[in-house]
Amino acid sequence: MPLRASRTTPSRCLLRLGSCGLIEVISPFDPVTQAQLRRIRPTGRWRAQAHCWEFPLEAAGALQELLGARFAIEPDLAQWIAWLRQPLPPLPPHRQLVAAAQLEDPLPDGRQLFSHQRTAARWLLARRGAILAHAMGLGKTLTALVAARALSRCAHCRIAVVAPVGLHGLWRQEALALELAVELFSWARLPAELPPAGTVLIVDEAHFAQNLGAARTRALLRLARHPRLRAIWLLSGTPMKNGRPVQLFPLLAAIDHPLGRDQLSFEQTYCQGHWRERGGRRHWQASGAERLEELHRLIRPLLLHRRKQDCLDLPPKRRLVCPVALSASHALGFEHELQQRVEHYRRRAARGEVRRDAESLAMLTALRQIGASYKLPAAEDLVTELLAGGSSVVVFTAFVAPAERLAARLGGALLTGRLRPQERQRQVERFQAGRVPLLVATFAVAGLGFTLHRASHVVLLERPWTPGDTEQAEDRAHRIGMAGPLTAHWLQLGVADQLVDGLIASKAERIDLALGGRQAILRRQALPAMVRQLLEAW
Repeated sequence: MPLRASRTTPSRCLLRLGSCGLIEVISPFDPVTQAQLRRIRPTGRWRAQAHCWEFPLEAAGALQELLGARFAIEPDLAQWIAWLRQPLPPLPPHRQLVAAAQLEDPLPDGRQLFSHQRTAARWLLARRGAILAHAMGLGKTLTALVAARALSRCAHCRIAVVAPVGLHGLWRQEALALELAVELFSWARLPAELPPAGTVLIVDEAHFAQNLGAARTRALLRLARHPRLRAIWLLSGTPMKNGRPVQLFPLLAAIDHPLGRDQLSFEQTYCQGHWRERGGRRHWQASGAERLEELHRLIRPLLLHRRKQDCLDLPPKRRLVCPVALSASHALGFEHELQQRVEHYRRRAARGEVRRDAESLAMLTALRQIGASYKLPAAEDLVTELLAGGSSVVVFTAFVAPAERLAARLGGALLTGRLRPQERQRQVERFQAGRVPLLVATFAVAGLGFTLHRASHVVLLERPWTPGDTEQAEDRAHRIGMAGPLTAHWLQLGVADQLVDGLIASKAERIDLALGGRQAILRRQALPAMVRQLLEAW
């Protein structure tokens, strides 16, 4: 049956391409049509909020046969269907791709791939969709580019990379070292289409797409389902940053893992998904975690996770918890500020103004911000002592004001979101070149993508409440090229810090179970509930 493409305003009976790359069927209610749509294979689902049916692209033929005479087809969907009918030629066999990768040969700049990188490149070349979840510092960027170069040589496809803007310089540098042409896109500006010749799509920091409601996640899924996509490889050292399996679902959907085809079933099975009454309305909750060993077994064929200790003989990393003792006057001031915040919270709770799920997190952030300010004298003393011993030090904090105050007192380089990307790189280069022995930075900026292996000490003024962000920060320094052991100092003041540090350990257990298959005893308690208990016991 011929295609009918509509260039006018969408009619009430319409087939169109949705924002996630799925076919949307728009029509007024008709029991006969509804019954027919339920019999379409591959199966679709009814999206009540959008008032439409949603089907995978593979159902286009059946939908067109059923509805083509009555429903208009929008031009972009018509183009996708035409491409679907004219697929790209098959890729060469795996052994030919591996041979084209030349994994044993020195790279054009003289470097040699590590054993774990060669293994990962061969693994990627055997999969059209995959998640490379090596720990930070194991060279995922170079690994993915070497594998993509083989596909480019054998299939003449282009290589597109999605990465945060701050990491584009690193990708250009590595691509230049391989004498490889790549197209770079930021997460804020993903392309809507891919060229007809075929594309290998590499997605760096893929955990940016962990929220199905976000526009960037929907845009990535649209690219992942494009008929002209040759392969999609997601790179993330923290695919479950917050220890919640629900964060894995968009990534599994992007690589077309069977578990990523039915969101409701996934959340019911692995995320403790259930309906909950709140404010007289039903809300879907899927923030839990269960059956993680089963989840690990099922995702293992398409997710490769390696820790540093499994791959490299790096100098050791150790963590030291450093309790902060305040002077009598500072202790009184600290307790007074905390008490003021808690009393303010209680007054709002008494007036019914507190949202149980959101307010407690805001309260915890406020407590941590107060603590960061009162920990500055201890941080200054510790850093001064380390610098006097000839060490290079990186200090991380979640808040800009303490970072600026500490840098103003101690000197060194300062790295926050107030700097332009080019200036951020210059600050890192100052530190890495040895022109300054200290770098003071925020987690949000320096905890992503930069190499800081000159540091022998990392001081965390406080910790993010996701273990992935904490690991990211420490592993900026614990990586290939470091000259000696690394010590991470966790400054800890009061129960708020103790709560976050305990939460990190609990979430890390979930991640180990889901990604690494390692045994653990889960301590399950939601963060808002923990904060409410803290405030009630104050």
